Amino acid sequence: MSTWTLDDFARLVDHTNLHADATEDDMATLCDEAKRYHFRMVAINQVQARFCSRYLERTDIHTGAAIAFPLGQTSIAAKVFETRDALAQGANEIDYVVNLTQVRQHNWEYVEDEMRQIVAACNEAGVPSKVIFENCYLTRDEKIRLCQIAREVRPTYIKTSTGFGTGGATVEDVALMHEHVGDEVLVKAAGGIRDAETFLAMVRAGARRIGTSAGVTIMEELRERMETEGVDSFEL
Repeated sequence: MSTWTLDDFARLVDHTNLHADATEDDMATLCDEAKRYHFRMVAINQVQARFCSRYLERTDIHTGAAIAFPLGQTSIAAKVFETRDALAQGANEIDYVVNLTQVRQHNWEYVEDEMRQIVAACNEAGVPSKVIFENCYLTRDEKIRLCQIAREVRPTYIKTSTGFGTGGATVEDVALMHEHVGDEVLVKAAGGIRDAETFLAMVRAGARRIGTSAGVTIMEELRERMETEGVDSFEL
């Protein structure tokens, strides 16, 4: 078990706004909330990378660009270009969606090549990489095979979901992913995490990042629990 303060929990949060119609005012609000609660990252569409990275200058909050989002249905070359462009615009974390067609066809050579090229681009820039599986469309065996590839390629994180599919993160998926990558790769849970109880369940299952648009609500719920229990940390 580990001891988690409120700030420790906040530093797990990738504070998210991936809406197609998000404005610069929405991005400013997202960044202000991230600064207020000391979240780890803002998760945004790639086109917002320059605005958010500049807004968050001189803070330790990262700008995370979503690549080939939310479908993952672009070529490897297009994904690598989008990754490099996001980095050039100031992004310092990358979340990309795997090519689900190739996963479902069990074209594992393609999937591994895609992962290697995008992870290499991130490694060259010295930034974390995250591979989005979109587990709601995958069988258990497909999830495990993706974990095995990730264990070889070594992205920084593997991630459960975009939040735009037919389902989001589950405790079972987080535990399965954590089991099959061990300590080699971290796990990010995302999609449908909207309250403190779900948040804590994902952390207990092994998630070490949480992607959510409800970070403010979750932090306030955790703060209230700590105050009610007269503690300043939880053991998980």
